[in-house]
Amino acid sequence: MRRVYVVVEGQTEESFVGNVLAPTLWPHQISLTPILLGVPGHKGGRTNYPRVRRDVLTMLKQDAGSYCTTMLDLYGLGDGFPGMPAPQKFCTQDKIRHIESAFRQDICNRIPNVRPDVRFIPYLQLHEYEALLFSDPPAFARGINQAHLEKKLQQVRDEFDSPEDINDSPSTAPSKRVFAIYPQYRKVIEGTQAAKSIGIATILEQCRHFREWVEALQSLGDIEA
Repeated sequence: MRRVYVVVEGQTEESFVGNVLAPTLWPHQISLTPILLGVPGHKGGRTNYPRVRRDVLTMLKQDAGSYCTTMLDLYGLGDGFPGMPAPQKFCTQDKIRHIESAFRQDICNRIPNVRPDVRFIPYLQLHEYEALLFSDPPAFARGINQAHLEKKLQQVRDEFDSPEDINDSPSTAPSKRVFAIYPQYRKVIEGTQAAKSIGIATILEQCRHFREWVEALQSLGDIEA
């Protein structure tokens, strides 16, 4: 079983990784453990690069037989991230790959002796976690026990080519769109329930960059010990 630590920025991502994503990777001999960004007892927070770098380096150094990845929001990144700002000529998908590559290279340059070139897989979400939930608006509505909101959630989804594209400005981030439709939305509890209702298979089908990440994690099970 491959041990993979996932540095996440908040409790919603922590719950998603531990309760939804991890079980789907067990058959691939991958064991995911979410690590909330920051010091023990912290509740996540602003993802400035020194904090993220410290946690990634710690995970890679303290367990030499493990792997490390991240689940961070591109548009929530704080100061100092390698590769930022990405060239304006890049499309969003290319921008995120550019930053991930620079992030990985910086970690590799700092601790080459523990093989981060093999053991570190950076992942940044194009916007934020709730974007994934728009992969199936009817299932999203059912998952939060608000079936009558299906039409409004679907209207948001229909405005974009992919759920990962849902964002126009800081005021229209995916979670803010959800709160506008359903003010009582509880991110951690209902965000996890919705993901379970939708299912990882549907999210993989609808969200290309998320799928690339999960496939990279699955491939770790094929690496010879």
